[in-house]
Amino acid sequence: MKDLKHLIYFEDLLQEANNELVGKAQKEGLKCIGYMCENVPEPLLNLPGCFSSRLRAPRTGSIDVGTYYLTSFLCEYSRAILERALEGGFNFLDGVITPDGCTMLNRCVENMDVLQAMGKDKKGFFFDYMEIPMKADYNGLDLYVLQCRNHILKPLAENYGIDTSDAAIRKAVADHNKVCELLREIGDFRKLDEPVITGYEYNVLCLASYVAPKHLIIDKLEDTLKELKKRKPDEKQWFNARVLVVGSEVDDTDFIKIIEDSGAFVCADRFCYGSLPGRDPIELNDEEDALTQVCRHYMYRCECPRMMDTPTMDGRREYVAELAKEYKADGIIYQQMKFCDPWAYERMLGSHILREEYGYPVLAVDRPYAIGTSGQMRTRVQAFIESIDIKKIQKGGK
Repeated sequence: MKDLKHLIYFEDLLQEANNELVGKAQKEGLKCIGYMCENVPEPLLNLPGCFSSRLRAPRTGSIDVGTYYLTSFLCEYSRAILERALEGGFNFLDGVITPDGCTMLNRCVENMDVLQAMGKDKKGFFFDYMEIPMKADYNGLDLYVLQCRNHILKPLAENYGIDTSDAAIRKAVADHNKVCELLREIGDFRKLDEPVITGYEYNVLCLASYVAPKHLIIDKLEDTLKELKKRKPDEKQWFNARVLVVGSEVDDTDFIKIIEDSGAFVCADRFCYGSLPGRDPIELNDEEDALTQVCRHYMYRCECPRMMDTPTMDGRREYVAELAKEYKADGIIYQQMKFCDPWAYERMLGSHILREEYGYPVLAVDRPYAIGTSGQMRTRVQAFIESIDIKKIQKGGK
């Protein structure tokens, strides 16, 4: 297929945490607030006067210093982020908000705070910590609303004079929804029998929406949507199987590239930093305050293994099975970053249930934070695709 016009531009945005558009937005007078978990409601960090940047450490090399402070038993994401902070890679931030989504994220940010890794010479800079529910019910919602009010809205208003009114939240949600609707419409092209976008291309677009100010990329997303409506698929199908990738935080586009270079098409992305359900639009009514509605949306649509009530746990597997059917996946790759405890348990149970109860071929893998050009991963994916092909032949599908 012909190269997407803006793909290189979006790829370049992912080369540095402090990318070109972050600097441009700050020159406009906007404050940049960093966060590390999908349990932080993103629109609340994008109120008029500020914008969000989900922390990542592109082109990670050694994480020896991060490991020194956090030990080798914590996930490589938390260690890489701390290493990058100590190197000065996040000095552009005006604040950091983290929830207790897992102890690893908390340990990472607490060390940033104690070591004064950033912000010591910035007036108004703050670290703040949220407690979030582990069960989706009315008590959990009350806690969520209180925590967002005290640990997101309050410091933004007190430190930077950000408007945190109901009207401001509704505007932020409307802006958030524009990007979500564009990405979901672009992502729908993956459902086609002859898709006009690769999983890698979509991953780049979606990831950029988490790390760049949204108002500065929306025009290029609109251009890309128009381009895809006219794009012609390759005459010869370039993949042997359609796979759904599920699991923990993925902000390394090389991982998706390895899968697709091995002969698979990543047709859907149910992982942290993905679009499902991370780019679901938020529906608001006029009868209830916007903050409560935003928190309800994040609590009930959350696919994080932190949520441990039985209906939510069962719902996570049902959701994956529904996505596999909707996006016509031939198989599922259930991945987890090394030493990510919440997703390790979820991967073990989820991969078993999806294989035994839902009948999907499942490849369960753990992976490093920055995978590079892993020959081992490529070999495992190729073997998985071959096993799918064999099953198709046995069923008379080929």
